[in-house]
Amino acid sequence: MFILEWLNNQLLKMQWLSDLVKILVENVFGLSTTDRLGGSIHFFIYDVIKIFILLSVLIFTISYIQSFFPPERTRKILGRFNGITANILGALLGTITPFCSCSSIPLFIGFTSAGLPIGVTFSFLISSPLVDLASVLLLASIFNWKIAIAYVVVGLILAVIGGSLISHLKLEKYVEPFVFGNKLMEIEQEELTVKDRMSYSREQVLDIIKKVWLYILIGVGIGAAIHNWIPESVISAVLGQDKWYSVLLATVVGVPMYADIFGTLPIAEALVLKGVGIGTALSFMMAVTALSLPSMILLKKVVKTRLLVTFAGIVTIGILIIGYTFNAFGYLLL
Repeated sequence: MFILEWLNNQLLKMQWLSDLVKILVENVFGLSTTDRLGGSIHFFIYDVIKIFILLSVLIFTISYIQSFFPPERTRKILGRFNGITANILGALLGTITPFCSCSSIPLFIGFTSAGLPIGVTFSFLISSPLVDLASVLLLASIFNWKIAIAYVVVGLILAVIGGSLISHLKLEKYVEPFVFGNKLMEIEQEELTVKDRMSYSREQVLDIIKKVWLYILIGVGIGAAIHNWIPESVISAVLGQDKWYSVLLATVVGVPMYADIFGTLPIAEALVLKGVGIGTALSFMMAVTALSLPSMILLKKVVKTRLLVTFAGIVTIGILIIGYTFNAFGYLLL
């Protein structure tokens, strides 16, 4: 048990990196990490480096695995199943596609064009930005494994239920006609070599880092400000666990923003450290990643208003239920 805890602290939480940054701040910058400025600099440098290291390693690994499942092969696999089994597989597929909601929409169009039920594609669309393998380890590195696993489980449940409800409501007619008319050609996938897969994985790392680096810096910067500059009494007065509206407010605030889970994690970390309920912090993360305004605008181009409102309503209700549940029982995971 001691060995596992040590490995978790050193490999995921990167305690060694925290110690090195502390030496840098105190001996090179001449600041104390217990002061606001020194603490903010330590928080920023440590979290940025840690997230980029974990993100690079995880995206490379995930992309290598993903290279065995190109869209056409994935479509054929999913096409063999129907009902809730297909929704579960669609949601699980989303966990190995580390994209933001906007990046997931082209795949959503491709799967729908290829003839997959829209319920399955919506399960994918919900889980892809919300839950991925990288987020599991990043959540574990910031909080703990119990919270990371619980987050993934409830995220997958939301994706499966959301997709199943949309399928049950038979809303296919509210998808824009051009999506169904854009049939994909079946092209035989040539076998990739190990070198090809390594090259693909490196390209994916660079591509995703280019897309998310700014959001990570902004997210860590906000997290550092919350952690070191905003008094706990102020945050508790607005988002304290005793406030019935905290989850609702966090969800509403998150919708207009645009970031991915990697940019919202440092903010959630700082909020929890200030006494905000874990459910409130997770609701904020989920709203930003799954219901961001830019992704809704993009989705509106491929679906009609009724389907868009139904999708947003299902996800919003799911996020609120998850948030209040975590606030009520989250103490069991801490």
